[in-house]
Amino acid sequence: MTKPNLTLYLAAPRGFCAGVDRAIKIVEMALEKWGAPVYVRHEIVHNRYVVDGLRNKGAVFVEELEDCPEDRPVIFSAHGVPKAVPAEAERRNMIYVDATCPLVSKVHIEAERHAEEGLQIIMIGHAGHPETIGTMGQLPEGDVLLVETAADVATLEVRDPQRLAYVTQTTLSIDDTAEVVAALQARFPAIIGPHKEDICYATTNRQEAVKAMAPKVDAILVIGAPNSSNSRRLVEVGARAGCGYAQLVQRASDIDWRALEGISALGITAGASAPEVLVREVIDAVSDHFEVTLEQVETAVERVEFKVPRVLRQVTA
Repeated sequence: MTKPNLTLYLAAPRGFCAGVDRAIKIVEMALEKWGAPVYVRHEIVHNRYVVDGLRNKGAVFVEELEDCPEDRPVIFSAHGVPKAVPAEAERRNMIYVDATCPLVSKVHIEAERHAEEGLQIIMIGHAGHPETIGTMGQLPEGDVLLVETAADVATLEVRDPQRLAYVTQTTLSIDDTAEVVAALQARFPAIIGPHKEDICYATTNRQEAVKAMAPKVDAILVIGAPNSSNSRRLVEVGARAGCGYAQLVQRASDIDWRALEGISALGITAGASAPEVLVREVIDAVSDHFEVTLEQVETAVERVEFKVPRVLRQVTA
């Protein structure tokens, strides 16, 4: 049976960002240095394939520090942790390695600096997301107020409208965040923003590539986990940029083939915590159903690299 023709557009950049790459390396190098088991508080990055792969090498994933024994190393995930977590690890004399993405750490430092200057912080982010919990946990309870949408701004009760600053979660939709920032600036004209955009370069680049791809395709598949904020934003960005059908898939087995019947152009991208091996798996699955012509939509080239903590570099030197 003849397969229908399909132009397959691959977004670039896609997949792993420098922060995710660094976090995975940290777990692998810790296993090399201290042997198994090494404990990891929370999923190191939001991707089941990556987490399962590290678990098979000897990483043990736990939700809280109290689930870790004191005589084994513990690693904090790329999303960042509240200040109380490393403080507790120190109190228990534990060996710990912080895999927080340096761009998330930048937001933590920003929030602390504003607080030292007597400003109350407003965080734009998703309630319950580990990164939001980690950033808000850099300061005493109540010092950071959370808003998720422009509508939330109207009901904010602040200490002093003249003494405010805002920070954002690094994995948000650029367009949604711009709406919330506009609402904050309209209600609190004196509010201070970050010197440089908090939304990270990788989130921005992946969203721009999807925007460039969306008008060319009938459908977009975003490879990523349901609990990955940046992956879910890519689905929303694709739909908003004019693509009629955008679906989040963890693996090729999740693809809804009925939804792709009759299409002639398909876009594929991957969230910042999805490995390229899963992109290849999806391309192979699509090639089983269609006669594929591959094209790339490249909007940026990423050369960012983050060093792993010194404690791990000493081992391998």
